[in-house]
Amino acid sequence: MNSAQIEIQLIASLVAIACAIPGTFLVLRKMAMISDAISHSILPGIVVGFFITQDLNSPLLIVLAALTGVITVVLVEYIQKTGLVKEDTAIGLVFPALFSIGVILIAKNANDVHLDVDAVLVGELALAPFDRLIVSGVDIGPKSLWIIGTILLITILLLFAFFKELKVSTFDKGLAASLGFSPAIIHYGLMTVSSVTTVGAFDAVGAILVVALMIAPAATAYLLTTNLKKMLALAVFFGVFSAISGYWLAHLLDASIAGSITTMLGLIFLAVYLFAPSKGVIAVMHREKQQRTEVSLLTFLLHLKNHTEVEERHVNHLREHINWQKVRAKTVLELALKNNMILVNNNVVSLTKKGDTFTSKAIDYIITNEDAQIEDMKDDFFLFRG
Repeated sequence: MNSAQIEIQLIASLVAIACAIPGTFLVLRKMAMISDAISHSILPGIVVGFFITQDLNSPLLIVLAALTGVITVVLVEYIQKTGLVKEDTAIGLVFPALFSIGVILIAKNANDVHLDVDAVLVGELALAPFDRLIVSGVDIGPKSLWIIGTILLITILLLFAFFKELKVSTFDKGLAASLGFSPAIIHYGLMTVSSVTTVGAFDAVGAILVVALMIAPAATAYLLTTNLKKMLALAVFFGVFSAISGYWLAHLLDASIAGSITTMLGLIFLAVYLFAPSKGVIAVMHREKQQRTEVSLLTFLLHLKNHTEVEERHVNHLREHINWQKVRAKTVLELALKNNMILVNNNVVSLTKKGDTFTSKAIDYIITNEDAQIEDMKDDFFLFRG
């Protein structure tokens, strides 16, 4: 592995970490798509900054791009507050307009420089190591590495300094205001950090990968935990893992590095989406199936409670009168026996003392709808758990 490969993976990893931190809060605030809006709408700020300085490395580009990102958020919120359209519609109105202005400015005035539409949209990590930072004639590494490293350091310092304020304002704006925090200042501070991070990674990885690294790791982590600190750690881990594994996937397939990293992010999210222990699709389907079975069991117990006739309590009654299939009827009977709710003698079903007591509680809950009844029933039967 040569130095260029190491530098590419290091730059990609730092971008992943820098994006995962604000991305986590954007996901929790249900503002994931605002990152897409910012990543595209900052283009006019970059172009105007270049026109003023004629230097792609000028700090003014970052300042103007960050300002454009904040303007985007302000415009989206202003349009949304009119009540005429929802947030997603407002985003769809604002960022294409700003992005289009940037594209037109590039096409008309910047065709002869590196700032072209393809680089803006896709980015190319493979070229990042060749843009070096020279200080007093000494090569100290890729410019992108220093830019994103500085932004990451500032982001981490701000995270530690304002973690409590970010956490409270994210989950409860009213509480934040009552404690003396300004939710608006925290909000726009987060948007500014997101804008600066986006423009810092813009030249190295492009808008598409910035959005993917800002949202996908955080969304994946959200499926695995409800703890903010763990979510931040998991988002960073998924981002870095995708960056490194995506690079080697691109190396293996001789494909775009940005595209390969984005693909890895998608595959990891898909795996967690399917197999997450509590929120995964498979876990949810299993839980819903179990709950349907438990509801069927409760229906059967209530039926036994209300009928004393032998023919109404015969095992075949499940199929003949309640219209349950054989497999479902067998499942319900086995679950009732497992929970010691019934006895079966000569194919005639009767409630046990435990089953009779539980069914009476269930009837009381249905009639009174008191939550306290559920708490008493949890230890006897798992129907009402979760």
